[in-house]
Amino acid sequence: MFTGETGQLHPKTNGIWASTYGWTDRPDGKSVSFSDCDNGEITFGNESGKRIPFDVSETTFESNGVKLAGRLVLPKTNEKIPVVVLVHGSEHDSALDSYALQRLFPANGIGAFVYDKRGTGASGGSYTQDFDVLAADAVAAMKEARRLAGGRLARVGYQGGSQAGWVIPLAANHEPVDFAIVSFGLAVTVLEEDQESVALDMYFHHHSAADTAKAEELARAGEQVIETRGEEGYEAFDALRKKYKDEPWYKDVHGDFLFFIMPLDKKQITDAIAQKFNFHTPFRYEPMPALRDSTTPQLWILGDDDLEAPSAETATRIKSLIAQGKNYTLAVYPRAEHGMTEYELNSKGERVSTRFAPGYFQMMADFIRDGRIGNHYGEAAITEPKGTPTEGP
Repeated sequence: MFTGETGQLHPKTNGIWASTYGWTDRPDGKSVSFSDCDNGEITFGNESGKRIPFDVSETTFESNGVKLAGRLVLPKTNEKIPVVVLVHGSEHDSALDSYALQRLFPANGIGAFVYDKRGTGASGGSYTQDFDVLAADAVAAMKEARRLAGGRLARVGYQGGSQAGWVIPLAANHEPVDFAIVSFGLAVTVLEEDQESVALDMYFHHHSAADTAKAEELARAGEQVIETRGEEGYEAFDALRKKYKDEPWYKDVHGDFLFFIMPLDKKQITDAIAQKFNFHTPFRYEPMPALRDSTTPQLWILGDDDLEAPSAETATRIKSLIAQGKNYTLAVYPRAEHGMTEYELNSKGERVSTRFAPGYFQMMADFIRDGRIGNHYGEAAITEPKGTPTEGP
């Protein structure tokens, strides 16, 4: 729901679906049923509803010789409306199939342009993590959104999560837009992301500073193996694995991508890296120059408990840019993780998401419409362009 409440539907008998709370397996007492697709009706608990009609334009457009599949979804209105281009993270899935924001925003008066990134879904080309290539694709998507929206367009900009935090500022610097929103993204390098993630692994499992230093040493060795696609550093990495494998903290080392090679031998690592990391990932890309150069108003929304994209250093860097006069806004949600979801721990101590952070969707909608936000969105701690932090209630 737009408030962030989330449930998972499970089929029962006679066309009834029962809901469980968030991504847990606990029933939340809600039952849902649907009419046939043509009628577009839903019964949600005791409430009845009908599908909201949108103006939908399916399209293909070209970026550097590659055909990409996109879709513009607009609310039915005679007024001019803002349009947000939804930029991908590192996922391989079809955004056309899976992005809920392409309907959530139009249901709240905002147009959305969604597209399958190259090498996924209905788009051509090969999957890549080359940020410059992906930024050029985002610019092409923005231009196509402008073309399709025509005279109905009021403002246009980007929103994206995770890896999009590296891509969106590049795209915004390449071609002017009215706003940019980065959700759970990073202002550090890819290698620093993994190192920060390992440090958080140690912190959340209550290991000592000395053990954290050992884990970070192991992480740096493994990252060299991944960065060089197995050509350098394996012997040093393997020696550290053997040295530390019996220590209590070792089992808790995960990182953002280090975990992928932790259990593998040299041949397995070489073969696996050829498949998993052959995406031209710029491991040492420094995002701060692009952020310093940007003149686009930006909203950064981070989760304080994000293990995949640790937020502390990124928050510090965005605050420093705000203090230098950049038109950036920072919002940090306590107890939120990657994806901007709140969570609980299951019996195994594993995180299970329960809902999206309260106010998260409303905050983005306000920024898309006006280029600024209010003071309170759930418990988010907000730092505004003037550099004054405002705590949520």
